[in-house]
Amino acid sequence: MPRAMRAGTASVALCVLAAACSLQGGTTEVPSPTATTTAAPATATPTPEPLAAYVNGEAISRAAFEREVARFEAANAKLGIDLATVGDYRAAVLDQLMDLSLLAQFAVILGMELSETELDERFEALVASDGVAAGYTEDDFRSELRREILAAKAVGSITDALPSQVEHTSARHILVKTLEEAEALLDDLANGADFGSLAVIHSRDPSTRPAGGELGWFPRGLLTMPEVEGAAFSLQPGEVSDVIESALGFHILEVLGREDRPLVGETLTQYRVAAVEQWLAEQRQRAEIEIFIDG
Repeated sequence: MPRAMRAGTASVALCVLAAACSLQGGTTEVPSPTATTTAAPATATPTPEPLAAYVNGEAISRAAFEREVARFEAANAKLGIDLATVGDYRAAVLDQLMDLSLLAQFAVILGMELSETELDERFEALVASDGVAAGYTEDDFRSELRREILAAKAVGSITDALPSQVEHTSARHILVKTLEEAEALLDDLANGADFGSLAVIHSRDPSTRPAGGELGWFPRGLLTMPEVEGAAFSLQPGEVSDVIESALGFHILEVLGREDRPLVGETLTQYRVAAVEQWLAEQRQRAEIEIFIDG
């Protein structure tokens, strides 16, 4: 069940990693405040820009947030997805904007620069292919594009620091609904039953059952069930676990092998995404974040 249990890819990490976050959405600088005139004294005073959030003192405007929400809604409507099935997507959009801000800020801390020439080239390429997104002025679009390019540079710095190979384990498991079923299967194994045969007959995981419960080779951090992953890396090859309870049910795990292996293909992509997500989770804990909207 490697596919069923691997962590879901978060939109920011995967998008920035795979396609520089598509270079179309993202966060924005707060526009210059508009001026109003008071009766007395007759001086111009700035009207505060409505904000969605602050991230380490950097503003995400309410206008930028609403533009991204509208873009999300339009994209899902085009795909025929009912927004009622999506969950709290407005909160997810704000989280994505805040994550992009954290990444762009990190790029600045690292001294990464974005030349006007590079920005112009990316901007012109996007405009030529898709035009300026609805609801954006050219300045808004360029500002957000700058933020996303810097975020992509930061992601590159994070992933470039990852090792080229890491410890992997190979394992197989049986997933059942109740503790009683799992304990009965442990007894069968103790009496000499074949693990793979029991998995084919009894496991409730359709993605691994046909192959006798095989999970394949995987590094740390890619299974969504931490209890199962913890057991996989704590047991020695040839050992069978006790019953492991997770949100999916009750597992019995057998470790088949462990070795350092190169990160390649889909595993490499997932490992990089997980690393960016871990970095973002740590930064969210440290950052000074203020949120001014509740939906």
